[in-house]
Amino acid sequence: MRKRWFIVFAVLLAAALAASGCSLFKGPQQKPQAPQQKAVQGTEPTITVYMHETGEKKQMKMEDYIAGVVAGEMKSDWPVEALAAQAIVARTFTLEEIETKGGVPDRGTQASTDIKEFQAYSAKDVNDNVKKAVDMTRGMVAVYQGKPIRTWFHASAGGITATAKEGLNFREAEPPYIQSVQSPDDLAPADVKNWTASFGKAEVMAALSKMGQKVTTVDSVDIAQKGPSGRATSLVFNKTVQVSAPDFRVAIGSTELKSMLLDKVAVEGDRVTFSGKGYGHGVGMSQWGAHKMAKDGKKPEEIVGHYFKGITIEKRWQ
Repeated sequence: MRKRWFIVFAVLLAAALAASGCSLFKGPQQKPQAPQQKAVQGTEPTITVYMHETGEKKQMKMEDYIAGVVAGEMKSDWPVEALAAQAIVARTFTLEEIETKGGVPDRGTQASTDIKEFQAYSAKDVNDNVKKAVDMTRGMVAVYQGKPIRTWFHASAGGITATAKEGLNFREAEPPYIQSVQSPDDLAPADVKNWTASFGKAEVMAALSKMGQKVTTVDSVDIAQKGPSGRATSLVFNKTVQVSAPDFRVAIGSTELKSMLLDKVAVEGDRVTFSGKGYGHGVGMSQWGAHKMAKDGKKPEEIVGHYFKGITIEKRWQ
């Protein structure tokens, strides 16, 4: 009888421990934690935007501002799902900047139409396509553990995206939602898929000077290190002067040296020639990749979720 009661007691104890997430044999068990969720917070905010063309500060509804950003950052005749993905990215960028930095404190506003300090903006290019894209994603924000993420984007990843450290020489901790992923960039123009950029040695030396590196000649240029996607993360000049590849791209001109996804670097005569793929730093969402995914029938949330891992799309207002 005593043995039978012991067995019953053990069974009951095991059941109680299991209900509390523990086990007689394995100790405490951790349940998988889903990203934190926030409820819809209410009404659409009104923000103050610095209009850099005129210098005025203008109040506007958030969704009207986002429409201008989408039209400024992406071609307004693109598939509506791609434009909608850009809307989620733009809205998230704006809220993240407001929540972490107060927007554009130097201007005393929450946003700016100056691409150098915030996002591109073009109200004149807002058409029905853009309006539909913004409306279908109204209030939608990409969050990680309840907070708006850093929504980096670029023109074309050249087939594969970069980590933040790799593409931007990002000096903070690598965001967990930024990972190197395959990107369907095959609809990009030919001069974006594969390109060659040639610079005079004087231009290269001037760029290095901006970076605090004084050289009197350029005899050789080598890729010293590459990141997870294959992008150059550091370059070595004259076998001795090593610099950040992403920083060098910015110093010499990021519209001319389109990316650091390089195939070849050559020094010939008075010229330094770079050959590569893609356009932009390669971090986050590829716009040409979003274009192809939209053409393939993907929803805006799927596009954003492909480029930013482990995130949740949250609706902040109706």
